[in-house]
Amino acid sequence: MVGRPTKFCPELADAICSRMIEGESLRAICRDDDMPSAGTVLRWVGEGEREDADPDKQIFRNQYARATEARADYFAEEMLDIADDGSNDWMERRDADGKKVGWQVNGENIQRSRLRVDARKWNAARMKPKKYGDRMAIAGDDDSPLRINVKSWEGESGE
Repeated sequence: MVGRPTKFCPELADAICSRMIEGESLRAICRDDDMPSAGTVLRWVGEGEREDADPDKQIFRNQYARATEARADYFAEEMLDIADDGSNDWMERRDADGKKVGWQVNGENIQRSRLRVDARKWNAARMKPKKYGDRMAIAGDDDSPLRINVKSWEGESGE
């Protein structure tokens, strides 16, 4: 019996990142028998951070980061689909004889949809905080530093 792969190869890295871009979590991907464990993948990502790392692992580290950000965009699109899907929000209501008497709200389905959207919102904000995070940046960053111009202002008395 062949075990899970533990040796890094670019083809496996590409397969993992492609599935992440399609919205799959690393845990779900790594449940497959032909995939390495999540711990192995995260070790490869960490090894790609070292200066003396295998160049393929350095490439994978960047590829993994981009796939994570792309997954945030996938979640944003998916949230719209979930929110727009009203199927099963209403249930047929029947009396004791089984006769249809109207409709009632399916609160369980609505709450589950809300939970699905909230989970994706939370994850997207952490995967791509500049785009989906809740905070607005007041300070600048390296690319566009915050500049403050202070002008003197004299009051009405001329002081």
